[in-house]
Amino acid sequence: MDLEDLGPRLERAADRVGPEVNRTVQQQARLAKAMIRFNASGRPGPNIITGQYFDSWRTEPFPVPDGGGATVGTDRPQGRRLEFGFWDMTDSIGRHFFQPPYPHVEPAVSELSAEYADAFKDALDRIFGGA
Repeated sequence: MDLEDLGPRLERAADRVGPEVNRTVQQQARLAKAMIRFNASGRPGPNIITGQYFDSWRTEPFPVPDGGGATVGTDRPQGRRLEFGFWDMTDSIGRHFFQPPYPHVEPAVSELSAEYADAFKDALDRIFGGA
């Protein structure tokens, strides 16, 4: 590579940073949601009874400078109880619970963590590979 080519190559790569980072973040969010829903489809996670909790998982993309972000979550009140349990506790209307945890979020995040680094390495290859 000639030093005269370096400036234009870096400019072309800079134009690709935001879209590639956003694309990678959104893909990882979709994978996390899919894995959480898979884990929430039966033991060791929670069983599907009505499907409402399973269907409540969403990804919400949001913009950030030079990229993108995403939130993966549910608005269902049982989410925390299912993930962490509700052991030897009384709820707001006086019911006493011994509900064990049925983790489904933490196992998904743990399993996908190694893939996050690889996904961003691939994004860097796409950003700088075509420069």
